[in-house]
Amino acid sequence: MLIDSHCHLDLPAFDEDRDAVLTRAKKGGVGALIVPAVDRHNWDAVTALAGQRQGVRIGTALGLHPCFTHQAEDIEALAERLASQPELVAVGECGLDAVSGAAPMPEQLRLCEAQLALARQHQLPVILHVRKAHNEMLTLLARHPLLAGGVVHGFSGSLVQAQQYWRRGFHLGVGGVITYPRANKTRQALAQVPVEALLLETDSPDMPLNGYQGQRNEPARVASVLTVLAELRQCDAPALGHQLTLNAERLFFLP
Repeated sequence: MLIDSHCHLDLPAFDEDRDAVLTRAKKGGVGALIVPAVDRHNWDAVTALAGQRQGVRIGTALGLHPCFTHQAEDIEALAERLASQPELVAVGECGLDAVSGAAPMPEQLRLCEAQLALARQHQLPVILHVRKAHNEMLTLLARHPLLAGGVVHGFSGSLVQAQQYWRRGFHLGVGGVITYPRANKTRQALAQVPVEALLLETDSPDMPLNGYQGQRNEPARVASVLTVLAELRQCDAPALGHQLTLNAERLFFLP
């Protein structure tokens, strides 16, 4: 069974057919999902999904995304939720975005640093969103190492950047970007890093695969991501899928 390590199943795009989406995921070989929150206002919707639904395990994470506006008291609220909800599997989605971030970079850095500190305190991995800010994020992680590691979701960087994250104990989320032939830099990077560094994801309902542009993405398509990744790495897809499932189980402490 595969694990979609990044799926926003709580969003309104799934309100009309959420159970059907999970049923298709199950039929497509997906046994578990990780659903991260992006803002304090959707924490309850995310945590309500935790557990077993339509035969699919759902793990949840709470965080403050750099592309949303947050209040000063949101970090304190996050600390309280992490202390009271031991079933959470990670802190996130948090990170840095130099393209469409909702705040100047210094403020984003402070917010991300505070969430890294909470992850370290609760011995949880982090789910990172990083866009055009890999150097800043790597510098931040060098100052605040995390024993539980984490994942850079939707990774689209270079081989050098991938290796730097892996050396700091971070996995790389492999999603729809590798299905686009023009994404040569990322395709080559993910073909060469150790298989233990990789996780599958869809970022549903976003990040549509090549051929599905303009359509809602969903967890069942993580199997197609696996197929493309196996082709890039020139290896057996079922064996690769088994290893990537183990990677996700270990990172998020899934049973």
